[in-house]
Parts: sequence; C-alpha cells; structure tokens
Amino acid sequence: MTAIVPADWPKAKLTSNAMVVLEKRYLKQENGVACETPEDMFYRVAGVVAGIEERFGGNEQEIAALTREFYNIMANLEFMPNSPTLMNAGRDLGQLSACFVLPVEDSMEDIFDAIKNAAIIHKSGGGTGFSFSRLRPKNSTVRTTGGVASGPVSFMKVFNAATEAVKQGGTRRGANMGILRVDHPDILEFINCKEDNQEITNFNISVAVTDQYMDAVREDRNYDLLDPNTGLVVQSLSARKVFAEIIDHAWRNGEPGVVFIDRMNAANPTPAIGMIEATNPCGEQPLLANEACNLGSINLNAVITQKEGQPVIDWDYLGKLTRLSIHFLDNVIDANIYPLDIIDKTVKGNRKVGLGIMGFADMLIQLGISYASEQAVECAEKVMQFILAEARTESQRLALERGLFPNYKGSIYDGVIELRNATLTTIAPTGTISMLCGASSGIEPHFAIAFTKTVMDGTALIEVNPLFEQLALKHGFHSPELMRRIAETGSVQGMEKVPEWVQDIFVTAQEIDPVWHVRIQAAFQKYTDNAVSKTINFANSATREDVYEAYIFAYEHGCKGITIYRDGSREEQVLTVGTSTKTDNETKLIADAEPAVTPVPRTPFIPAANTILPRPRPSVTLGVNEKIKTGCGNLYVNVNADDQGICEVFTNTGKVGGCASQSEATARLVSLALRSGVSTDTIIDQIQGIRCPACIRREGVNVTSCPDAIAKVIKKYRDDGIMVRSQATSNPIPGKNLGARSLPSNTQPRLAAENACPDCGSPVNHESGCVVCAQCGFSKCG
Repeated sequence: MTAIVPADWPKAKLTSNAMVVLEKRYLKQENGVACETPEDMFYRVAGVVAGIEERFGGNEQEIAALTREFYNIMANLEFMPNSPTLMNAGRDLGQLSACFVLPVEDSMEDIFDAIKNAAIIHKSGGGTGFSFSRLRPKNSTVRTTGGVASGPVSFMKVFNAATEAVKQGGTRRGANMGILRVDHPDILEFINCKEDNQEITNFNISVAVTDQYMDAVREDRNYDLLDPNTGLVVQSLSARKVFAEIIDHAWRNGEPGVVFIDRMNAANPTPAIGMIEATNPCGEQPLLANEACNLGSINLNAVITQKEGQPVIDWDYLGKLTRLSIHFLDNVIDANIYPLDIIDKTVKGNRKVGLGIMGFADMLIQLGISYASEQAVECAEKVMQFILAEARTESQRLALERGLFPNYKGSIYDGVIELRNATLTTIAPTGTISMLCGASSGIEPHFAIAFTKTVMDGTALIEVNPLFEQLALKHGFHSPELMRRIAETGSVQGMEKVPEWVQDIFVTAQEIDPVWHVRIQAAFQKYTDNAVSKTINFANSATREDVYEAYIFAYEHGCKGITIYRDGSREEQVLTVGTSTKTDNETKLIADAEPAVTPVPRTPFIPAANTILPRPRPSVTLGVNEKIKTGCGNLYVNVNADDQGICEVFTNTGKVGGCASQSEATARLVSLALRSGVSTDTIIDQIQGIRCPACIRREGVNVTSCPDAIAKVIKKYRDDGIMVRSQATSNPIPGKNLGARSLPSNTQPRLAAENACPDCGSPVNHESGCVVCAQCGFSKCG
C-alpha cells in the first residue's frame, strides 16, 4: 500500500509533458493505469534511500528529517536520480542502477553467460557495456572443436537479438555499448558493422583507441594488429587509413564513436583491482568488469537567483544541493538490490557514484551567455570545479562517519585524500529525467527553440521554449505569427523581429560550430571523475574533414571520448555494405596488396604523408571582436591568438543578412592557413581589396567586401599589438565571442516527419548515440 505524503510537503510543479512521461514510464501501474501520484513516487524513493541511515546509527527522527530533504530536492525538481531508482525503489525489483559493464571472455560458456546476465540487467532497467576485445578474431582456429571462430561482430549480433527480446522492466528498452580495441584484427569489420542502420540496432559502438595509436595517426605510420589470445602481431595497417574509416562512418551515421581508453585508465581510481575496458551505453561511465554505477543530476535552473536585479548563480545553495545529492547517491549503493552477487561485491568495493548536471543550456540563457562563447566555457569549468569540490567534501564527511570505500588501499587516493567513494562525478545525457524537471538535457544546447507537435485529436500545437517565450513577452516581440515561423525551422537566427542579443543566446545545436561543442565537453571533463556524455552536432553540409578536426581536437583537449552526429545522416541515408557514394576521383581506403582484410570501396578523408596538417586549435585564446559595416549589413569579425600568434578568425553576420556562408568559409580557410604556418602578410595580401558590388555602391561603407573586412581586422590586430605572447595564457578579454554559425537555409535544424517519435510523432533529438523524444520520453540507444 502506498504511504500517504504529509499534507504540508510541497507538491511537484510538473509540466503536462512531464506528467505524460511519468504516467507512461515511472509511476506504479495497476491494470495499465497509474496508481500513484508523482508525490507518492518521490516519497517512495526518498523513504527507501533515507532508510539506509538506520544501518549507520540513524534514529527515527533523523531518518524522517532526511526523508523530507530527499523528497524536497526531487519534488522541487532540483535533483533527480537515474531512472531505475525512480522506477524501482520500494518495489519488488529493487534494482536502482542505470549503468553496468559485463565481461566477455573468449569461450562459448562465458559468452553466453554474459548474454544471460545482460538479459537479467535489461529486465531490471539497466543498460550494459561490453568490450569484445578478448574474443579471438574471425576465422582463427578453435582448438577444442577444430573449427574456426566467427569473431566479435557475429557475437554482437547474438547479444543484439537477446536484447531485442527483453524490454527493460516493462518500461525501458534495452541498450548496449559494444567496444573493440583499435588493435584487434577484426577492427575494420567492427567499424563497418553498423553501416546498415537496420543492423545491430540495440548497440552503440565505439572504438577503443590508444595513445600509441594516436601517435601513429599523427606521424602517418603503420601500427600492429594483435591476436588477443597470443599477443602476436597478425598484421600492420596504416593508422591514418583506419582512422579515416572511423571518420567516414561517423560522418555517415554517427557511429562508431571513439573512447580514448588510455586516458580512461589513467583516471581509473583502482588500477590494482582491474583495468577499464568498456563503458555504459552512452559512454560517460567507464567501469570495471562486473561493476555498476548509479547516477543523478542537479538541475542548474534551481540555482539561479536574482541579485540586485540580475540573474546570478547561488553558489551557497549549489553547494548544499551537491552535498545532499552525494549523500543520496551513496545511500543508493546500499539500498540497491543488485542482479548478480559479483556485481554487488564489485560495486560495494569501490562505491562509485556519478553526480552530474542538467539544464546547463538553460542556465546560460538566464545568465545572458551564448553557448558558443568563451564565457560559456569559463562557466562550465567554474560550475563543475565547484561541484567536484563540494562532492569531495561530502564524501570525506561520509568516510569519517561510515568508513572509506573498501578498495581505498592502493587506489589513486591512498595517502592523498580519504573518500567514501572511488568516483563522484559523471556528466550523463539525462534524457527523460530532464523532461521531468523541465530542463535542457545534460550539457547539451537546445535542439529547437520552437516546434510543432500533433496531439491525439490531430490538432497541431506549437511548443515554444519557455525561456524564449518569457523574453519575447517581456520585451514585446512575441506574436503567434513569429512563433509559427520559428517552429518551421526551430531557429530564431535571421528573424528580424528577434533582437540580435536574443539570437545570440538562443543558438541551437546545429547552429553552433562543432569546436564549441568540443570545448564545452572538454571544460566539463576537466573536473569530472568519470566521463562526459555529449553529442558533437554537425550541420548536414559538414564534411569528413570537419569530423576529422573534431576528433583530433577532442583528443588534444583532454576528452575521454567523442560522439558526433551530422544532422539528417541517419534519416536520409539507408546504407548497405559495399555501396559507394564517392566520386570516381577518390582513391580506395585499403591498398589491394594488404592481405586478410576486405577492402572497403570508399575513400574517406585521409591526410597524405606530405600533407601539412594545421596545429590543433588551442584551448585558451585571447582576442577581439569588431563590428564592421558592410553593404549587406553588420559583419562581426573575431580574431583570436595564442602564444604562437594569431590562430583563428570567426565571422558572424547581423540580422540584415549577407553572404553568411561565404564569409564563414573565408574565415575557416584563413584559420586553417594561420594554424598551418602561413604568414599573416601573405593572407592579408590575398584577400584585402577583393571587391563586392554591395559594398562598393553603399555610402558609409569603408570596406570593399567581407574578405577585405577580415583582412583589415587581422592587420589592425597584428599591428596594434593587442596580443603579446605573455598574455596568451591569461583570461580572455571581457565581451562576447559567439562563434555561432549562420547556416544556409538548407542546413537549419530539420523538424520533419522523418525525425518523428514512433510513439507520439513528435520530433526526436540525437543525444550520445540515442534518439530521445522531447515530448513523451521515448528513447532508444543504438
């Protein structure tokens, strides 16, 4: 029987969408009808988690007080645990963790044990990650039978079929992560295995790349493929050609992703217990074999307050909320009923938790900061550094009260800091729990400012971002017609009635240059124990070279992995193995002379041996932003430098319009030239004085074209000595540095029926290898 929530406890302020998600996926059901309220659910969860205090000497009054505190942060939508905790706490299943990693050893018995255990976990509401790197390669000899091995990919298909047959806990679909080391002999087959979007649909896949392999890519040399059983070299391949295959497939449909496995192991808190080989389905939680982790996220909307009429972060409350959330997650470890005894033992040996955030994009909007800016990067670092520090403070307190995590001795913390938990922070995608809180997902930007959804009776309703709607009403530019126009593309860019400063802060995922996506991910990773789930969004028009640059940039800037998605790439391209969409003048990926690997009849982008590769973009730059009047309206030119001099140029057009794509292309090519060692004099000589009729014929315009404007700012920036080398590592100058893309109309975010949710028909977003419906909570990974 459901306990009665005290009458004076707060009611949850849930949106209609949140109620749909709760009733369909979270609340207790009887005969297909919800038999508890949202408040009942939060009370149920709070009571179970707070009840663990009894094991540590807590009395009835202390447990009651903590139950109310836990209830309040959920009912007030300030913190939310991962979905299995909401679904299963206080119910017969009792499995509260979202993330698991299971070992896959090289025997038939072990492989099918892993499949059985995965089915048990999926039924309980968890997702599973596997490394298939220990399996012998395809066509190698099986001594016990005299036959030949079928290889990792064939067994992945068996795992996939088992997942298809099991629906998680009746409310969540099974999800898996499949990982293979880049030095496994079957690596090319693995990279190709999801080329057909209808294959292995319950898996996200990632290649585990090593530092040694990345060195080989940079140096354009071969690397060795190793038999996992014998350790012997089977073959050598061009590192760049294999990397190009990864890039090509990611460009085509977003997979495979990449995990930087050595970096994950460098941060492994308990190396004496085991090495990390795999992650959970979205990649943010590296785990040992037979380990699980429970996650939770703070809603950053809840920590924005007003000070002297201006929105600011309430750091005191964020600290209190962080400490209470860590206390909650530590209790969950002991409240959990684990599906396997070995998982129970491994989890309680390390006591890993993963506290993250949601609503980061909302926070930036309320603070008046563009997602694509230095200010956003600084905000990300500052917020996550603070959360990690407060989380460690609470874990130290719990360690004094309850004891260190059992595997503390020999851990990276041994003799440095005494903690209750081996890890504390994780940035997860949040998905449906952010819908419950009415917040933007994880650290992702918004995917659309408005869109149209069709309700049950066929009526089309326009859904508008509430923050945008509030600003539009407050500043007097709201109208039904404007909302309808925005809903057509999801974007406010170029809308004449929308002030430029509003356009600046309401940039959507595909309108943000991928470099800013990666920089935000890297900023959060800097202060995250585990890893960061983040999709690097590309416009449909993005090239393979763009994807290549993002992968290299992510590696150079400390990310533990990278997942990309090019807008529309899955919906528009149903690919089959062996189908080529390349032009005739593009060369084959693998030379015919290389034995034992099936050549792939496509050519992704491969830097030639004598190619001059631009140096990576630095993580910190100092620069200026200058507004220049052109014949087409205002052009904003950003010129940035590091300790080696000017390194990049960004352009942004004003609301009047202009040649946005051409000026962006000029700026991108100039940036590549600068980082490739071409002198500023040479660049200025090439582009200054280029004439455009729109500029020449307009009075009061002091430039002859957009390229001429870029040349003038570079020259002024260089000659005036604004940047000196000693300043390059200091904080960026105040002011906006948006770097947002003004996209051609054919690459604006698409909200067409081909992106529709199969349950409710609303638009879906691609997040960390999953599709998520913004309305009903439908999600599917793989």
